[in-house]
Amino acid sequence: MSEDLTQTIAEDDWAAAMAEQSSVTTAPATAAQSADIFQDLAAPSVSQGTANDIDFILDIPVLLTVELGRTKIAIKNLLQLAQGSVVELDGLAGEPMDVLVNGCLIAQGEVVVVNDKFGVRLTDIITPAERIRKLNK
Repeated sequence: MSEDLTQTIAEDDWAAAMAEQSSVTTAPATAAQSADIFQDLAAPSVSQGTANDIDFILDIPVLLTVELGRTKIAIKNLLQLAQGSVVELDGLAGEPMDVLVNGCLIAQGEVVVVNDKFGVRLTDIITPAERIRKLNK
């Protein structure tokens, strides 16, 4: 008797589930229904909070490098360097220096001295389009 009762309850559960499933429409959800389920990422309430607010990245440290020039040197010549040695670089005197951020060229500039400290006066800023063009080369 208890098996018959259990089977009847199980059949009733299945019948209820099948009835619930048949009552659900199989038509695609309308825009109003999907708006209730999914939040529109292009909505002003979402984009105003993140897209226009860049304060959270302002404290991220980056490595700024000013490069006078480069050269290749053999290890035996490197070991012979001493105080007063001169290393020839590929950059020419008076030529603008490269300013790199995390290894990516962003500007060129010239050396300036202010209060006995060296600095760089930026003379040319590399545009994002120029940076992308250089990556493709």
